[in-house]
Amino acid sequence: MKMNNLILPLILLIFHSKAIAQDTPKPIKEQIQYSPYPEENFPNQVFYGDTHLHTSYSTDAGMIGAILTPEDAYKFAMGQQITSNTGLSVQLNRPLDFLVVADHSENLGLAPAIASSDPVLLTNSWGKKVHDLVKSGLDGAAAAYDEWIAKLAKRENPLEDQPEFQKTYWNKIIDAAEKYNQPGSFTAFIGYEWTSNPDGNNLHRNVIFRDGEDKAREVIPFSQYDSYDPEDLWNWMQSYEEKTGGQLLAIPHNGNLSNGLMFDVETFSGAPLTKEYAEKRMKREPVYEITQMKGDAEAHPSLSPNDEFADYETWDLGSFGPEPKSKDMLPREYVREAWKRGLAYKKEFGANPFKFGVIGSTDSHTGLASTEEDNYFGKVVSLEPSADPIRFDEVIAGRPAPEGHQIYARQVGSGGLAAVWARENTREAIWDAFARKEVFATTGTRLRVRVFGGFNFSAEDLHLSDFAKYGYENGVPMGGDLERAPSGKSPAFLIRAVRDPDGANLDRVQVIKGWMDDEGITHEQIYDVAVSGDRTIDETGRAKQKVGNTVNIEEATYDNSIGAPFLEGFWIDPNFDPLESAFYYVRVLEIPTPRWTTIDAKIFGVTLPKDVPASIQERAYTSPIWYNPGE
Repeated sequence: MKMNNLILPLILLIFHSKAIAQDTPKPIKEQIQYSPYPEENFPNQVFYGDTHLHTSYSTDAGMIGAILTPEDAYKFAMGQQITSNTGLSVQLNRPLDFLVVADHSENLGLAPAIASSDPVLLTNSWGKKVHDLVKSGLDGAAAAYDEWIAKLAKRENPLEDQPEFQKTYWNKIIDAAEKYNQPGSFTAFIGYEWTSNPDGNNLHRNVIFRDGEDKAREVIPFSQYDSYDPEDLWNWMQSYEEKTGGQLLAIPHNGNLSNGLMFDVETFSGAPLTKEYAEKRMKREPVYEITQMKGDAEAHPSLSPNDEFADYETWDLGSFGPEPKSKDMLPREYVREAWKRGLAYKKEFGANPFKFGVIGSTDSHTGLASTEEDNYFGKVVSLEPSADPIRFDEVIAGRPAPEGHQIYARQVGSGGLAAVWARENTREAIWDAFARKEVFATTGTRLRVRVFGGFNFSAEDLHLSDFAKYGYENGVPMGGDLERAPSGKSPAFLIRAVRDPDGANLDRVQVIKGWMDDEGITHEQIYDVAVSGDRTIDETGRAKQKVGNTVNIEEATYDNSIGAPFLEGFWIDPNFDPLESAFYYVRVLEIPTPRWTTIDAKIFGVTLPKDVPASIQERAYTSPIWYNPGE
């Protein structure tokens, strides 16, 4: 029987009327809850981004050829095809989830102001001088840049009488972030870089706003013209929060270029470290950029001689200052050593100044947040893809240093990524993940790793259908703390790692433990927890067999015939002492793949450099889980 088009709506209306007339619905507690997800609030997604990208608004980028703007940077990060500074078409394999345009606060916007003959700039005598030099040609532009560098080295702000100049270009950066911020889809953070550079030594921090334009416009970025001292930056951050009700955090980077200052045994002003200092530092700097273009800072082979994977993209020769690198500086420059020393400080005065999580980023000065080895667009514009030998042979760091202390363009890495566990792609959710340290670093790929630590986990828990929910309810994630162990219990860890869907298989998963004994001496040990193939882990906790190497150097290719797309592991600390403080973090290694220099040699037909590896094992580092024995 064919129903009249008017009859069905009438029937539905009758049923709806009867439903309204019925008795009050059953109490909530008597209703059946079918969907389990409304009650979940734990992080369930990984977002990948870059917290350290420079555009032409950074004077050390714009004055040496960068023309891409913050808007260009956001477009590129969101997956759009754009034209590079040198006219090449460029696009990411996959969009990023978030980006911080972290242009240097020192004379922010100078290069675009010169390009547009900004009238405010021209009212300043020094501004007009460098403007005219740049407009006169290449030699003049080089002279103008040298003029700026000389002022910077003396901390003499040549535009000090033009505070509105910096505010104008700061507002332009905010405008770009607001325009491209798309909550739930793409996060454009407001941020900048404070470039403390005493005697050429690196104490840089990227400052990240949790807030939007309403609060960020109330300040002008703190710069090295204001102070070299990180504590002064933290005080400025505190004053911002008191003034606006907003929130800031800072992310240090490149301790390997600090000549021992980044994780020093005293404050910048020469005072001893204290509990107050430690607590303030960790409040303001909850995470550290462990890997980026200017070197990897997890470990150093001379500090960790039993770690065969410690020598990865190591920059340990020079700095940007005249003082040569010496071996005694290294323990104050690398993350694993800082984590170990932090345990001693915690015992000494009750707080750990180096209890930070870790991320990766690029530090590219091209406006292009590209981290893939086959899409490497250089540290600066002059090193964008080209057969020109400068792409390999340019000196990047150590110009004033003695011979043998220079670092060359071919030794620059392709950059890293910040990976964040959060529930949604928003400024607030991602910033909060940084603050609680539930983050990990990759050297540029998008492999995924998750770890939980607790005292009651078992191997069977790896296979639970509600693995994450169970992990949060019965333990702590990366960045968390395990307090005094129950009698007879040792920390146990659940670890899952998944390869980049478009990348290389995995070689192994490792737990790296650092601890302090009852005599105050710190130690470290590496344990292989899961390995690919038919390799075995021996009684010492290590797999003696290497994964192999499928890289064809001449063709710059590899294949996934070795390794595993997924690895998981359950591990209990076999040498646990409940009275010793410790930390545990996970390192995941991919199988070998061609380095960008190998790919360049194939594409451009140039000679492969002999002093860099032809293949590398990209990796991820998680933030630690700390064990605190209590009093």
